[in-house]
Amino acid sequence: MMEGESDLVTISNLRVYFQTRHGTVKAVDDVGLSIKPRKVVGLVGESGSGKSTLGFTIMRLLPPQARIVQGKIMFQGKDLTKLSEQDIREIRGKKISMVFQDPLSFLNPVMKIGDQIVEAIARSEASKSESDQKKALELLERMGIPSSRKILDDYPHQLSGGMRQRVLIAIATVSNPSLLIADEPTTALDVTVQAQILEEIKNLGQKIDSSVLLITHDLGIVAETCHEVIVMYAGRIAEYAGAEALFETPLHPYTAALLDSALSIDEFKKKLVGIPGDVPNLINPPRGCRFHPRCTKAMPRCSEEEPTPFEVGSNHSVYCWLYERN
Repeated sequence: MMEGESDLVTISNLRVYFQTRHGTVKAVDDVGLSIKPRKVVGLVGESGSGKSTLGFTIMRLLPPQARIVQGKIMFQGKDLTKLSEQDIREIRGKKISMVFQDPLSFLNPVMKIGDQIVEAIARSEASKSESDQKKALELLERMGIPSSRKILDDYPHQLSGGMRQRVLIAIATVSNPSLLIADEPTTALDVTVQAQILEEIKNLGQKIDSSVLLITHDLGIVAETCHEVIVMYAGRIAEYAGAEALFETPLHPYTAALLDSALSIDEFKKKLVGIPGDVPNLINPPRGCRFHPRCTKAMPRCSEEEPTPFEVGSNHSVYCWLYERN
């Protein structure tokens, strides 16, 4: 993936390992990618592929047993991996914000919604004023929440799952961040609410001039929402492309297998094709291409050498020896 001066975020050679009693888990292993301004980028892959770890690494919210072993995360001229905790606090929640899977885990159950938003505004602006209540109302209205004034006086348990997620997004965008990371933001919501929230996230990025990194395992969500797509497998990048190119011409065997195993509203499938085998153990991952034990197109070389990224078109790269130009 080519780096450019106009990129909002550039990640290079990033390795994030977890120390466990069973051994070292290589959750993110030599990952490089870029996020351009005002783009919605989908980060997809099976559970255990390293997607969420990558999002939490950008936020510098890793648990104690995790460490950044190598690499850079460049954002507005600063390497986030090198910043002190005090310096990262000036970026986290202000210039980069995150929307988490479960709103109930991140909303205070004993505080009214309005008070929680006002608190976030005060943190963002380092001051508190009487106009903060008005700003809180405007944020809820921006998220398309009906009866916003009433909701200011409600507690989290009084709201539906979809409403709680909208509130969490409103709080995350208080400071109009340059990057919004959304980690499976529609988990456990019904399909109609999912579509509404994803549309709001997409529109919100345009309204506040922000990029969005959408972490999901749902390819349907990516097709409807994202400009570009990054496919991860077992801690590494498999393919990167514009959304249209990726869905029309998936090149990596893993990407093609993911699409074959997904339901589609545009195409009737008599039979879904599952991906054989299991996601590898990241304490002792396979040599070479990590997908080769499950790949129907694997060659002897795939089990020996890790593939480098091959540029196969404008803004399209694939980590697969099938595309090496001799």
